[in-house]
Amino acid sequence: MDALLPDIVSEVQFFLADKAYDADERVLNRLSDSGVEAVIPPKSNRKEKREYDVELYKARHLIENFFGRLKQYRAIATRYDKTARNFLGAIHFAASVIWLN
Repeated sequence: MDALLPDIVSEVQFFLADKAYDADERVLNRLSDSGVEAVIPPKSNRKEKREYDVELYKARHLIENFFGRLKQYRAIATRYDKTARNFLGAIHFAASVIWLN
């Protein structure tokens, strides 16, 4: 996460994540310094509760459903393809089938 976050914040307005990313120093402070709104619900044991956009967080459910459907394809779930190019092609094909259904 520490290596990927600097690349992500330059391209997005919102950062949707689950409660596991509710860390001030590693995630939330870096996002706020970059001007990115964190849409991460606070952990239940957090001393200071913070606000987040509940309606926007609901969109995360759609993304999770898509990955769940994508994992139903055995070749993708077990990664039969040896090269990244072929694996990406299989993902594109499966995503097209999911979208058409």
